[in-house]
Amino acid sequence: MRLAHKVVVITGAGSGLGRAASRLFAQEGARVVVTDVSEDRAKQTLDLVHGDGGEAIAVKADVTVEAEVEAAVAAAVDTYGKLDVMFANAGIPAKGFGLTAFEDISEAEWDETNDVVLKGVFFAVKHAVRAMKNNPDGPAGSSIICTSSAASLVGYPGFPQYGAAKGGINAMVRICAAWEIGRYGIRINAICPTHGGSANFILPGDAPVLEKSHEEMGGEWIPEHSPIPLKLPRPPRILDNAYPALFLASDESMYMSGVCLPTTDGGTLATVAIPFGDDWRENLNENARKGDFNG
Repeated sequence: MRLAHKVVVITGAGSGLGRAASRLFAQEGARVVVTDVSEDRAKQTLDLVHGDGGEAIAVKADVTVEAEVEAAVAAAVDTYGKLDVMFANAGIPAKGFGLTAFEDISEAEWDETNDVVLKGVFFAVKHAVRAMKNNPDGPAGSSIICTSSAASLVGYPGFPQYGAAKGGINAMVRICAAWEIGRYGIRINAICPTHGGSANFILPGDAPVLEKSHEEMGGEWIPEHSPIPLKLPRPPRILDNAYPALFLASDESMYMSGVCLPTTDGGTLATVAIPFGDDWRENLNENARKGDFNG
């Protein structure tokens, strides 16, 4: 098992990627502390982990409240004696889900997004490091994973506060890896999902947990109709982001730190905005024959 004997705290584990990771990590031998702002959702995830035969506890934790994040980490140490992995995953979308013009974003809306997405990750990393430094066998080999986003790497329309917060995560990951926590033997990385995001991300917090990606909820999957350059016979799933997180949590990534990893871009981030079209080669050759190299 890839996480045998490891103790993991996962924030935002009541749905989406956090729930998928809780189940996957437990199946790989981890003892998981499931945390979520919704106590009911955290308990639902706990029941699923137990149903899979895994070991876990559930703790209600609002990542915008430092004392609650600290308490979740303390629960891991009190229950299992240490903390090996922190998966700082909790996040929320921009209010209005991209429909508010940049110049109309209120201070309250900006703060709400940044409090959860960036400050919540800061609290998780801070208290994870404190706990890891006191592990019985020392902190070396401990791993912190943060959920960032492709919105931190390219411009997403309508999401300036969200992208800015996720970009802050990337900067914190690099600075912590290079100057702050690497000396303890603690590594820190981020995953930056593009596709395979939870359909629950755009739904109210009390909506049923669907455990499917946006693409899976979109009806029949026809690869040729997808804008994703990589054509595969199934849509991207939430698990397609959970597996890279598992790799970063495991000892297989022992010498990776400060990396912001696009996990499900499928070639999307490698594309350009110029509309070449499917017959770009034929057009290019024809233009070349005419001596026209400008388009």
